[in-house]
Amino acid sequence: MTERFERHRQAWTPSELAKLRQLVAKGMALRAISKSMTRSEESIKVRAKIDKLTIAKKR
Repeated sequence: MTERFERHRQAWTPSELAKLRQLVAKGMALRAISKSMTRSEESIKVRAKIDKLTIAKKR
């Protein structure tokens, strides 16, 4: 069963974008970033692609 996220289809705020960049820079995996930001993995992937960020692979 997948998790439900309350942030469905809400716009990204500047503070969320900064947090995403910070977590990606730390080398966190997609699932960890998703849980930390309470956004879906798909949402994180799409936004990272728009901002040309590379998310670390699972270890």
